[in-house]
Amino acid sequence: MSTGTATLTHTAALARLGHALSDPTRAGVLLALREAPAYPSDLADALEVSRQVMSNHLACLRGCGLVEAVPEGRRTWYRLADAHLAPALDELLRVVLFVEPDCCDGEGCTC
Repeated sequence: MSTGTATLTHTAALARLGHALSDPTRAGVLLALREAPAYPSDLADALEVSRQVMSNHLACLRGCGLVEAVPEGRRTWYRLADAHLAPALDELLRVVLFVEPDCCDGEGCTC
């Protein structure tokens, strides 16, 4: 079922999502935020990265338009920027991929 023709805007949005998902920490942030909004310090602890690393990844995700910062007094929490992202990520988790054994060997994967 097609809902319309993909435009350059659609292509750019998918490229931004692909860039975000290409990094394990950014992917972890998106998966965590699909469950509930969170503070950067809580995300950093959950993903076992420094606060500075988390800040850099959140800035990237904000720049891609995937998350938004919500000020709350002296703190800021983050949530997915669009309600459609959570179910889209859920659907992506259901995708089963066949990985060519000679192509992708984990850490050194260049696929």
